[in-house]
Amino acid sequence: MGPQMYDAGVRARGAASPGGTNRSRPCPDAVVDWPEHGGVARVPVRRGRWGMDGDRRAGRVAVVTGAARGVGAATARRLAERGLRVALIGRELGTLEKVARSLPTESCSLEVDVTDEAALRGAARSVAERMGPASVVVANAGIAAAGPFATTEAALWDRVIAVNLLGSAATARAFLPQLVRTRGYLLQVASTAAFGSAPLMSAYCASKAGVESYAQALRTELEPEGVQVGIAYLHWTGTGMIEGIEAHPVLRELRAHQPGPGSRVHSAEQVAGWLVRGVERRAAAVYAPRWLRLVQPLRPVLPLVVSHIARRSLARMPARELRRTTGVLGPGGRADWEDREAAGPVVPARPPQS
Repeated sequence: MGPQMYDAGVRARGAASPGGTNRSRPCPDAVVDWPEHGGVARVPVRRGRWGMDGDRRAGRVAVVTGAARGVGAATARRLAERGLRVALIGRELGTLEKVARSLPTESCSLEVDVTDEAALRGAARSVAERMGPASVVVANAGIAAAGPFATTEAALWDRVIAVNLLGSAATARAFLPQLVRTRGYLLQVASTAAFGSAPLMSAYCASKAGVESYAQALRTELEPEGVQVGIAYLHWTGTGMIEGIEAHPVLRELRAHQPGPGSRVHSAEQVAGWLVRGVERRAAAVYAPRWLRLVQPLRPVLPLVVSHIARRSLARMPARELRRTTGVLGPGGRADWEDREAAGPVVPARPPQS
């Protein structure tokens, strides 16, 4: 399905983007020309209050990916409450628009697959032309799938890596020129899955370890440009993804047996509050919850601890439960996977003929 373009409220379809499945809605209030998408869009902007008078954040632009629900939507709301104008990027246009309508500042919604670099470049141009260059980018888009590595569909395993790791890199690549111009801040959302990998979540854990490592390298590269890069470490968060984990008996058991406060689930709004405070400080590391900073010095032994807890928990489970695969966790991840499946199988590139 090609990108959906809007002109005075009338839906039309443009040519398919190089990624093949992407639908993009440009930010509103003027004509935006995306040659690679074969379309032009015009949509009236929704304006609102821009925050407190004299607040230096008022009128600045923030971009949040994975903004249709959960932590992304909550973070967009918190940023808007602090006076920033927000561009919301995600896969579910109707849900994105509902979030946008709830914001107290100017906003726009763009339905974009973060693994489609051409679409992201178009979205970045649209944001800059309609709202101004981004000062803050929160790379939050992510999906997860649960189940044994051996029985998880290879395409699904690869998709988790593509969205979480490659999509984060594509987001940074698309918006870096704007962040350099504004000497802005990029917040990469990672996870405690980067600390110690849990069984049955191999793709998710690998992707979050990857984004942490990539963001650390990017931080050093961008420091001379005046751009700061932060990494957010999220633990158990009350979103659709955690609901899917709770429905899997093995994963539910693993969470329940984490020591101390490790099994506690925090609301998306609470996590968003921690993230936005990190944005305000341009923090190198953001911990959600904050006690996670105490875990950092213990990281060399955490994989052993996680493995020990996992072995004890798995030993109590029936073999049939250990083989159970959940597929994609949460409604956001399912929306992404369904769109991807609707596009048909990915045809691998042929090697050049000698």
